[in-house]
Amino acid sequence: MRNMPREVETPFRPLPMKIPEGMGKNEFFNSANNLKNLSEDNGLLKTRENFLLYRKAIGHSLEFDTSIIFDTSQTILDPLGRPVRRDQLTKSQSHVWSRMSQTIMDYMLEIYPDPNKHLVFCGEASLDPTWPINKPGVPSIRMIHNHFIVYPQELLRNAKEADRNNPNLTDGGHHGLFLKHLGDVYQRFLEILHLTILKPISTDESRLTITGYPQGLPSWEVVGGLESLKTPQFWKEYDLILKGFLDFYRTFFGLVATQIVGVPKECYFPDQVENVLLFNNDFHRVARAVRLEVINDPQFANEVRWHPAYKQLIYRDCKGRLIVTISQNSVGNAITELLGIVVKRVPDAEAYNKAEPALLAKLFEVCRRLISADLGEPIPNGFWPVQDLSATKSTSAVE
Repeated sequence: MRNMPREVETPFRPLPMKIPEGMGKNEFFNSANNLKNLSEDNGLLKTRENFLLYRKAIGHSLEFDTSIIFDTSQTILDPLGRPVRRDQLTKSQSHVWSRMSQTIMDYMLEIYPDPNKHLVFCGEASLDPTWPINKPGVPSIRMIHNHFIVYPQELLRNAKEADRNNPNLTDGGHHGLFLKHLGDVYQRFLEILHLTILKPISTDESRLTITGYPQGLPSWEVVGGLESLKTPQFWKEYDLILKGFLDFYRTFFGLVATQIVGVPKECYFPDQVENVLLFNNDFHRVARAVRLEVINDPQFANEVRWHPAYKQLIYRDCKGRLIVTISQNSVGNAITELLGIVVKRVPDAEAYNKAEPALLAKLFEVCRRLISADLGEPIPNGFWPVQDLSATKSTSAVE
């Protein structure tokens, strides 16, 4: 089978939302008011920390599709004051976040055990925290979220080829800058991470057979698979990868912005930043080239995210291995596109209604497991009764 990016059509049921006159769709969907509706109309579960599990009304897959978002929209009204990355969570918040993610991944891999039949993955993102100020429709959500998705492999095999020039695929646009122009120094910098569960693997090893993606991203195999996800050590190492990425990002774009050579104030590995990055001529050469392009090309400048924006994934490949990867986040690219899957959403209420009962049944079971593990309480709404979300007796701590 030919490896190629795929375009998947996903039906959705149009939302009955009235957008205020003079307000763009993007502005409304990212407003605190709409986030309130998100919780009330599609919310499944919420924790004491305000982590919200919700059904994706306009999602990526009808097989399995849900998200956790750190919903601070009602408690922190200043969008720029909201946490957007794991490193901005408190220790207790991060602990709950990791346990929720592990619990959902555990369920997904349990009900989809065959890697040849289903692609299973979750992807975390700093949700548009650094959208350029001069970009139309600046989002106000600015909150971290984790997205859990499953695709039938047959659906991907039958999907048509996506446009390889789509700027949101991982090998297009300036968000592939680190790997395209600074691959050697980037990989060498990430070698400072002391990892025992996450084993670095080559680009060729990490690609999905069906799409040929990810392309050029640093990747690590999870030694021990699912059982390792159940340990705190895995999540500590998952954090280390993010911290290394953040140091590289801040150092590079700081140099682009000011030409001032220095270790960023927020830095996890200052010695390596000084010795591996700031004393590397290629690092300075590429920073200079980007700086000149920003000055001379207004379209390029409009796309730059000056502060760290990322997407970090855990996915299962066709060999059944769990792989971790991380990418710069371009404006508009989706988690699926890092794996070579472009989603085309089509309004089709009939098709969505047909798939919805099976989808909700899985999401309700996820809720029961989270509630049983003391990871949240169900959210009542007019679409499903609370008892459908409650933990069953067979999973209660009493028994």
